[in-house]
Amino acid sequence: MSSNFDKEKYTDETGEIYIRPMTYDDLEDIVRWRNSGEIKKYFIYRGEFTYENQVEWMKNHVETGEVAQMIICMRASVDGKERKVGCVYIRDIDMKNKKGEYGVFIGEADARGRGIGTKVAKLMLRYGFEELGLHRIYLRAIEGNERAVKSYENAGFVKEGFLRDDVVIDGKYVSVTWMAAINE
Repeated sequence: MSSNFDKEKYTDETGEIYIRPMTYDDLEDIVRWRNSGEIKKYFIYRGEFTYENQVEWMKNHVETGEVAQMIICMRASVDGKERKVGCVYIRDIDMKNKKGEYGVFIGEADARGRGIGTKVAKLMLRYGFEELGLHRIYLRAIEGNERAVKSYENAGFVKEGFLRDDVVIDGKYVSVTWMAAINE
């Protein structure tokens, strides 16, 4: 990610929510968020996150351009400083086929259920289409995460398929909804 990232371009219409490139200073928050039970239950991968494996992730995936990972921030109303509340990313970026997989989590409990996920999805779709030049951004939503599916639809993702018993999570088969947004 270049140092000339335009934060204002990736700010929602209210000016309250924005995304910015993830840095090494954000890794402790990522580890804390991803290891929380409330976040983990909506991800296929449920392994423990460590600071060390996040450093490796930054070096081997983010810095190589395989992943575009951003921190979700809210502007504090009093002093205008940022408050980190979550993370959004496009991973497995395939430039030959101009596509990548979307993911998001709102790490701070008091920031959930406020429409931030929908706003951030719109911002990240814009980033993926305009900055990365992707044609297709897809996602997988596991069974039981209907609130997220509704948020994704509100952001412009369309359901493309439903795979019954697609993955095993905690010893049980779980179905997965596939969704995508296309850059027309």
